[in-house]
Amino acid sequence: MKKYGKKYVEASKNVDKNKAYALEDAIKLVKETSVTKFDSTVDVAIKLNIDPKKSDQQLKGALSLPNGTGKSKKVLVIAKGAFAEEAKKAGADFVGEKDMLDKIKNENWFDFDVVVATPEVGKIGNILGPRNLMPNPKTGTVTTKVGAIVEDLKKGMVTYKNDKFGNIHTVIGKVSFDEKKLAENLSYVVTTISKAKPQTVKGTFIENIAISTTMGPGIKLDKNSFDI
Repeated sequence: MKKYGKKYVEASKNVDKNKAYALEDAIKLVKETSVTKFDSTVDVAIKLNIDPKKSDQQLKGALSLPNGTGKSKKVLVIAKGAFAEEAKKAGADFVGEKDMLDKIKNENWFDFDVVVATPEVGKIGNILGPRNLMPNPKTGTVTTKVGAIVEDLKKGMVTYKNDKFGNIHTVIGKVSFDEKKLAENLSYVVTTISKAKPQTVKGTFIENIAISTTMGPGIKLDKNSFDI
């Protein structure tokens, strides 16, 4: 049985595990139940009615939060020529091609959060694939619009992908955000995911929604709080 720390146990006493909270109440409570000394990240977990084993029911995409994530991502762009220059102007932290791939492979270098690549870049799957860093057209990270995607990532774009249990986990901000900004970000994520419902899924798509802070207790939300 998993053991929880004293702060987690105390914070959990303020959360009714059998209750689905209205949006405003849940946001207020998630801020109150933060247990870290640092500015915790606030995450959302969305349980979907999908069969993750079926390729036509898997979800993968990207969205730009209205109020950002509270953290600027370090972006690596694998590109050359004009695309590389565009990436640099847009604020990419690292730009290169074979030199960057060699650095990852030979030096076990991972001082970045996301990888963007242009379509004409050579085979990089053998290097980035095993490390779960492969850029993907569905998330916008394989693109010819390098400058735009770099700017979006810097502003607060997040990617999402269902896990093997049919859950989506993503960031909606920081505890230091005011309640309105967190609520706006959460509503945007839930609405976006709702609109991505695969055609092969019948009936209810979003089954449960819960939010939590880093190392904090989960808080269930009332789905009626959202326009889904």
